[in-house]
This record gives sequence, structure tokens and C-alpha cells, in this order.
Amino acid sequence: MSLSIGIVGLPNVGKSTLFNALTDSNILAANYPFATIEPNTGIVPVPDERLTKLASLYKTNNIVPATVSFVDIAGLVAGASKGEGLGNQFLSHIRSTNAIVQVVRAFDDPNVQHVDEQHDPAKDIDVINTELVLADLQTVTNRLNKFEKEARANPKLKPVLDTILQVRTLLDSGQPIWSQPDIDREHIADLQLLTAKPVIYVFNLDEDGLTDTAHQQKLRELVAPSPALFVCAKLESELRSLDATDAAELLESYGVKESGLIQLIHAAYATLGLQSYLTAGEKEVRAWTVHKGATAPQAAGVIHGDFEKGFIAAQIIDYNDLISLSADQTNGSPLAAAKAAGKVRTEGKTYVMQPNDVVEFKFNVTK
Repeated sequence: MSLSIGIVGLPNVGKSTLFNALTDSNILAANYPFATIEPNTGIVPVPDERLTKLASLYKTNNIVPATVSFVDIAGLVAGASKGEGLGNQFLSHIRSTNAIVQVVRAFDDPNVQHVDEQHDPAKDIDVINTELVLADLQTVTNRLNKFEKEARANPKLKPVLDTILQVRTLLDSGQPIWSQPDIDREHIADLQLLTAKPVIYVFNLDEDGLTDTAHQQKLRELVAPSPALFVCAKLESELRSLDATDAAELLESYGVKESGLIQLIHAAYATLGLQSYLTAGEKEVRAWTVHKGATAPQAAGVIHGDFEKGFIAAQIIDYNDLISLSADQTNGSPLAAAKAAGKVRTEGKTYVMQPNDVVEFKFNVTK
């Protein structure tokens, strides 16, 4: 599966600067509202040092990492759902994403405009959430008008209708769907509602804010229990021109261990319940993204649907075992020492995939 994240926020909160830093792009990032006119999409490889080590082990240069797509749309403003500003025109571009990142300005700078000449993270968050709720309310209302007739003709649809009515009541009260975890998401999946998606808040700080833990805690409390990340988009932009060693040293000088990209990917994987497994061979080494709890056949299906249909077994070794046992291996395949040590397992259809699994699937497809 491919992970896709939509980026939203008010104008001039650092969305485009952060998008450029995350995706190594060069879209316009200007100090005035609506510098982003067209939606921008960037596909980013998920950093994974395991792939480099496996490539060295299997003597291949073909490394295929998992990827994340980021979609940045024009800044939303109060009244967007009624046609104010430009961002509402592009909300459809993030309806198919897996999660939403809301970028919130958390720094003071008189040289950077704010849409209403005030800087209040709590108010800004409320504006964005309100516009997402109103956009969803419009979608639900449009669907409900038709679905009520369908439900009268087919009583089996009543549970779905009840869920849609529940969602409309919630949205009508100004509450996002993510505030009510008991709502049956399957009943509304086809609507691709924005507030049904997990949300990750990214607070854009200045350099001093990166070490201000008290300020960060107050911001975290604003959005709890949703995850909150703290980055400096300006600093993230500077990292683009540095090699890995210099970038790490610069981050360390601010007390930061990981770049904003890595923090965001980790948060997205955790929020969405995702993990990666690995395949390796002389042709390529590759990371594949699956949901936690996925069985071996389901994981095989991510590679190709026929792999799941014709699944026979999975030959699995833990990545750490493969690396350590191959360290002194000079002849034979990388798996030879692991097999000799009894570390290669054959698993069946009920096996639940683990993050460090290196897998070779056995399957048979009959035509």
C-alpha cells in the first residue's frame, strides 16, 4: 500500500516551506496569502537504513524504499466552505489521502503576515477544524438526500443510514468525526470524509521554540489526544543543502534528534497502525508497507493480488539474524548461514507479519 498525507493550514503558517523541505521541492513559498494556487504533490522515499545493508549483502544497487506522498493545498481561511479564499477549491485533492497533517504557526514574527493580524494557535486550529467540518457536512448532506430513498427501498441499508445520520448530527454540532471513535468507519468509507481521517498536528516553531519544552507542552495539550510534532520549517529548509552528517550535527545543536520528515513518517505509521516488511534478492531489495496485524497472505497481496490468491507459504528470517549471521559468510547465498543456524522459518496463512521480517513468498496461481 502507498501512504498519502494531505497538508492543510492557514496561509503563511509555513506549509509550503515545510512541504519543500519534506519533499525537496521548490514550490513558491511567499510572505502573502495564497502563494500556493495549484495543489502540489511530492513523493518521498521512507528513510530505511536496513535496505542499504541488505543491498550490500545481496550485492545489488536496486533499492526500492517504501514511499509517502504529500499533498499540499492552498491555505484555508475562515469562510472557506462558503467560498472565501482558495483552499476550499482543493479539498477534494486530499479526500483520498490516508491522514491529514495540520500545520499550525507557533512562532512570532512581525515580518510574516497573518491572515487576521493575530497569532493564536488555538484560534487557528479552530478555524481549520471548522472548515473541515463544514466541508464534510456538505458532503454528508448531499449524500443523505439520495441515500434515504435507497434505504427505504432496501431495509438492509438501515444501519448505514443510521451511521450517516449520526455523523450529520455530530458535524452539525461542529464536532469532527475523529472526536467520536465509536462511529462505524466502514459505513462512511466511500464518502472520504476529511474529519474521519487521523490528524497529526505539526507546530511550526522558531529556533528558540525547539528547546522550549514548556511552550511545547501547552501546544500539545491543545490538540490531545492527537499526536503533536514540533519542527522549525526554516531549519528544515536549511537541512536540504547539507549532507547527512552536517544535517545531523545541525539538528543536534538545537537538541533535535530527527528531521521533521522522519518524525512525521514515524507519527503517520504509528497513527495509522502501519509497519514495513522487507524482500531481498540479487535483483532488488525493497520495503513494503502493510497494516499491523496483517497476515502473510495479506502481505503477499501488497506485492500482487495473485500472490495472495495463490499463497502457499512464506519463508521468513528476522532482519537482524540475517545481518549478524551473514557477517562472516564469505561464500554461498546470504541465507546459507541463517539456514544452517535454523533461523529461516516457513510460515503459513495465519502468520502475522512482524516489522523486521525478510520474506520470500511461495505461491501458485492456476489459470
